[in-house]
Formats: sequence, structure tokens, C-alpha cells
Amino acid sequence: MRTCLVLPIMALLCLILAPHAHAQNCPRPNAGAVVQPPPDVYSQNGRLSVTLDYLSEVDSDGVTLYCFVMPTGQESPTLHVLPGDTVDILLVDKVPEPANGQHLNGSQTMMEMTTSADAVCGAATMDTTSVNIHFHGMNVPPTCHADEVIHTLVNSGQSFRYVFKIPTNEPPGMYWYHPHVHGQSEAAVLGGGAGAIEVEGIANVQPAVAGLPERFLVLRDQVIPGAFLPSQPGWNVSVNYVPILYPNYRPAIMQVTSGQQEFWRVVNASADTIMDVALVYDKVPQTLQIAALDGVPTGSQNGTEQGKLIPVTHVLIPPAGRAEFIATMPDASVRQALFVTRKIDTGSVGDNDPARPLAALRPVAATAAKVLEPLPDFHRTIPRFNGLARATVTATRTLYFSETFVETHHAPSVNRHLLPSDAVAFYITVKGQTPTVFSPTNPPAITTHQGAVEDWTIYNTSPEVHEFHIHQIHFLLMDRDGVPVPAAQRQLFDTVNVPAWSGHGAYPSITVRLDFRGPVVGDFVYHCHILGHEDAGMMAVIRVLPKSAA
Repeated sequence: MRTCLVLPIMALLCLILAPHAHAQNCPRPNAGAVVQPPPDVYSQNGRLSVTLDYLSEVDSDGVTLYCFVMPTGQESPTLHVLPGDTVDILLVDKVPEPANGQHLNGSQTMMEMTTSADAVCGAATMDTTSVNIHFHGMNVPPTCHADEVIHTLVNSGQSFRYVFKIPTNEPPGMYWYHPHVHGQSEAAVLGGGAGAIEVEGIANVQPAVAGLPERFLVLRDQVIPGAFLPSQPGWNVSVNYVPILYPNYRPAIMQVTSGQQEFWRVVNASADTIMDVALVYDKVPQTLQIAALDGVPTGSQNGTEQGKLIPVTHVLIPPAGRAEFIATMPDASVRQALFVTRKIDTGSVGDNDPARPLAALRPVAATAAKVLEPLPDFHRTIPRFNGLARATVTATRTLYFSETFVETHHAPSVNRHLLPSDAVAFYITVKGQTPTVFSPTNPPAITTHQGAVEDWTIYNTSPEVHEFHIHQIHFLLMDRDGVPVPAAQRQLFDTVNVPAWSGHGAYPSITVRLDFRGPVVGDFVYHCHILGHEDAGMMAVIRVLPKSAA
């Protein structure tokens, strides 16, 4: 019998470690605290049912925090589901109403809702309390009460129920949930409003992880209080809410069992910060055996239905990306063991994502981590996206990321943090169309049909990095800069990095193969998953018509 686990000790620890006494809605641990696992909620008898209250508060540094909290008081639970389960989430918006009662319609960077009855889902008007939930990476319908983000709004004092079914062939791995109200998604995720989702069964596809203790790590970023300094990072970061704060970068503490292999399940739930993670023991990078990326077991779509481990010494995880890997914990001979993120080249006007420690690994006698076991009732099906590399391509398209400095007296080399929020407009454009900032009232930029297989080449014509993401489906990474990617990198993703243009020479590009052969139809979005860019317009709508309408 699979049950819902409640961890009252965890809730108590969070309260004890809260950095400010008044922090009641979204309690957070201090810098240097021991990393605690997120609370767990499991489906039972084919259904996961949970109530999530959406809360906010302003801490003593003036930083606005957001969180999804269960009635037990536990924050941002990891939702564990099986393929075929039904998810039933009651979302209750408890963010206080705006003081002046004003709404945000009309701002270029804010969502302006349509009012036609067939478009509105929930509230018809957006304000500063508005929230919805995107189930990132999951291949569920883009319909109201499922995974629809274009027109779904829940405002202060309102409740909204999400009910949808996990596909029976959903790849087993890590996904996540977060608010996706256009114009406010960056603030919500920077405030910590996000959590992980696990589709169980990876040990059945990749036996190498069976019997290993699991460690769920949710990486986030957050605002650095005070005036911006050009030398500082774009954002602070955290591990399971334990902050690693500029300028000292005091790492979190991770308690491990000496010499033991563990299965780490890492979600980059940052709004804007790219992570390039590694384990470094006495300054020597360690080998990580990647078992899954973006929720899909690596190598599992090659016709064998069996995962393949990929050895690396570091793995780049864009905002919204996930990486799952086997790692060996340090033994007694190691003096310093660090989980780190490496420096990222984000381009001449990109955020500063420096190298910094995330956690110091401290061996203890034994740890009480969960051990991953194969599911006895796991039913193998034809994997989702199977055979995509060999599928017949029905259409090719060219898209490009671009930016416009609205206030032309700003030089492109000026750091983005020093510019007014409306100084730059961001676009993702189909070649031949006019660059347009996103609005829910925009018509679809792309129309295709169920059963199509398309190759998109996406160029970055701007001087900072962007992260291509599409809802509802995954894609196969085929080429970088026109060169076929090595076999080990030709994996299925839902978010992938497109480097910045240097200002001369060819534009960086990726070519991805998108799979519309599944049951998903309707309107959904693609965008840059650096959420500050998405909020400022770098998003568009694709419409997938039913096969009968092709």
C-alpha cells in the first residue's frame, strides 16, 4: 500500500532554522544549515490528492517570498506519481489582495486577459496576487484544469482545482511545478514558489540505480537585497531553500555516508540562474553517471527501452532543467568535498552566474535516505517519443531569439540589472514574421497538426544566452551550430541552452526535432525559460490541430 507521508519533524526543523522570527508563511533555513529533503506526497490507489495554499510574505531584508504550503504547514512538497495516476490538486490563493485594488492589465510586460467565455479559465482579470500552476515537462493536455497557462488565473481568496491524468507512457523521472502567470512568473519563482514532481519507475528502465539511496535536490535562485553591484552575481542561490549568500558563499551542509553510491535527483527550479554542477573532492572533479535528463532516462528511446548511463564530470542544467545521476560520496581520505556550480558564460549583457559552492559534503556514520527500488507492478509500454530520430520529418521551421533596447541611449554592454524594466523588449520569432512581444490575445505564431514531426532551427541573435523550452512535449536535440551533436548528447529535452552571440560571425543555433505524434492537441506556448526574458515578451503560442483537421 502506497501512502501519503507526513513529516512533522521537517516542519519543526524549518521553523527552528527560519532566519527571521516573523517568517511564518514561507519559513526558510539559515545559511550553512544542513540540507533537509523536501516533504513527500505519494499517490494512493491511483490518485494523488493534495491541497496547496499559495502564500507570500516580505522578509526583513525586503525580499518577497512565495510558497506552496500544505495544510500541515509543509512547504513545496515533492509529488510522487505513477504513470496512469490521476493528479488532483486544490490550489487556494491566500496572497493578500493588492492594497489599492488596482489590476495590471495594460502593461506591456503583464498578462492582459481576454474576456470571452471560451478563453477565460478561473479569474478574468489579473492582479498582483494572480497565480496558476505549470507542470513543467509533463505531457498532459493544455486544457483548463490541466496544464493551461495562457488564460488560467487564480486571484486572492479564490480556489481552483487541477485534475488530470499522467499518461501511461510518461517517462519515469523528475519534473517540477511552478507559477506561470506571464509578467509575474519570474517574481514568483525567485520567491521560491516551486516544487518537484517524480514520475516513479526509473529503476525499472535503468537497473543501475536500483538499491541506491535517493537524494532530491531542488536548486533555486533569489533576489540579493540592497543596491545592485556590478561585481555581484545576478542572484543568490539555494539548495532545498538553504541559501548560499553573496559575498561569502557559505555552503549548505550535506550529510552523506562515507564511500556510498547515491542517486541524486536534481531540479534547477531557478527563475534565471544557469547551473553547471559538479562534485569536486580535493579540487578534483568526480565522475557522475547520468541516468536521466529532463525527466527522460538517457538512451531509453533508442528502441531498446533500456536506459544508458553517461559518464561526465559536470552537467549544465539550464533554468527548469533536471539531471539525475549516480555519484560516489567521499571517503575518509578526502579533506574537502564540495557540490559546486561552475562559472557560466552568459554573454556580454547576460547575468553574472559565477562559480560558487552549493554544499559541503560531510560524512557521517549513516544516513536515513530512501532507497530506490524497482516497482513490482511497473508495466512497460512503448516509450513516449520512441523512434523520433528515425521518424519522417513533415515540416522544417526557422526561429530566432532577439532583443530590442527600447531606450536607445543605453549601450548594449550595460548590465541588465541597471536598466529600467521596460528598457528591453524580448522576442522569439518565426522567420518571416514580425517580432512581437507575447500577449495571450496574440494569434498562434505556428499552427501544426497531431501526427506531425518537425525540425526547428533556433538562432540566438542577441548578446546574451537564452533557454529554449516548449510546453506539453519533449524534443530531440539534433544539431548545434549546424553540426550534429555526439550520440551521448542526442537526448530528449524540454529545455536547452542556446549560447549568446558574440557580436561577430555566425549566430549560435540549435536544431531540435519536435514530436507531435502523441494525443496532445490545442494551444500552448514555447519561450525562453530565463523567466525575466519570458515575462518581457520572449514567448509565443503554437496551435496543434487534431489529426482529423490536418
